[in-house]
Amino acid sequence: MHVCFLCNEYPPGQHGGIGSFTQTLGRRLAQQGCQVTVLGFYSVAAFRQEDDQGVKIRRLAHTRLWGAPFWIHGLRLRRELCRLAAAGPLDIVDGPENAFAAVPPTAPGCKIIRMHGGHHFFSTTLNRQPALWRGWLERRSFARADRLAAVSRFVAETTRSLLHLGTVPIEILPNPVDTERFRPMPQAPVTPGLIGFVGTLCEKKGIRQLVLAMPEIIAAVPQARLIVCGRDSVVLGTGKSFRETLQAAIPSQACRRITFSGHIENARLPFELAAAQVLVYPSHMEAMPVAWLEGMAMAKPVVAGNAGPGPELIQDGLNGLLCNPHDPRSIAASVIRLLQDRLLAERLGAAARQRVLQDFSVDRLVQKNQDFYHRCLSRQRNYPLEKTTPEA
Repeated sequence: MHVCFLCNEYPPGQHGGIGSFTQTLGRRLAQQGCQVTVLGFYSVAAFRQEDDQGVKIRRLAHTRLWGAPFWIHGLRLRRELCRLAAAGPLDIVDGPENAFAAVPPTAPGCKIIRMHGGHHFFSTTLNRQPALWRGWLERRSFARADRLAAVSRFVAETTRSLLHLGTVPIEILPNPVDTERFRPMPQAPVTPGLIGFVGTLCEKKGIRQLVLAMPEIIAAVPQARLIVCGRDSVVLGTGKSFRETLQAAIPSQACRRITFSGHIENARLPFELAAAQVLVYPSHMEAMPVAWLEGMAMAKPVVAGNAGPGPELIQDGLNGLLCNPHDPRSIAASVIRLLQDRLLAERLGAAARQRVLQDFSVDRLVQKNQDFYHRCLSRQRNYPLEKTTPEA
């Protein structure tokens, strides 16, 4: 089977959850004997090919013509898909919500949208109005897909409602974690009071509320300090650095207790997480966050936001703690509880590891993905997906 992932953030380099997901699943599919290609647009001077443990990466250069990326990128993408198909059968093309906006229905391969949280999803759940252009691209992409999957039930059913997908089947395929890479490291010393955060620096990740919670946490646990790992972003509507805006808002009593480490390569991330006593992810909204899963796989006690799929992943008080991500006092209370109660933290961390091993290990999910791909190919031959979303 030849599987092609459409992904514009494959590691190394700055990437988010989609990049980590693609690498984790792609490597394991390649180990299982699948032919795996990753195709996307990157900040490279010219077309570049790479090999990552059997995953063939084809990095296409971004166009430098202002105002024309959609059309030029679409032409290049169609051309590359045809080249792959000409070299041998191209069975599956797997991409996020907007991946097929510029891919014609006649393009080779069974086109699968895997919902990681698209424009309509995040705009609406974060109380913003979807942009006309990006919204149109997403609807157009869904109209051209052959099958649908989603990384959580919450994102599946929310997107179904927003895009009026009707009764079209949506397969739930959670993000996988390599539990051998992300595992407990008893030999690595834990820094007392160290709080870890991993994620893009932006409002929806809840990092501002976490920073505002630090004075209360420090008052209760004097050795507490926060390390923030993640790439910067731009504040919507201003063009300003979110990190600079955030640093300016840090309460004076917490300034020396917060360190910004910037983007951490996924290969180094387990060693960074190992030093933390508690991991905190007070996201306002997620689809199925890879960062949470990686922390849980390392048997770390996790405090996470109770919005969206939070309760779908974490059972409050059993394998982690959920907090109100909009309330710094709620975040502080949960963090303090774990920093002060070592036995509770150890119990939640151990249960978190078991939760990931049971339901999110790449060893379990690789077969589930392969089974889905085979069903898609079988159904594509006999039952084309009913199009319920107009190409408006």
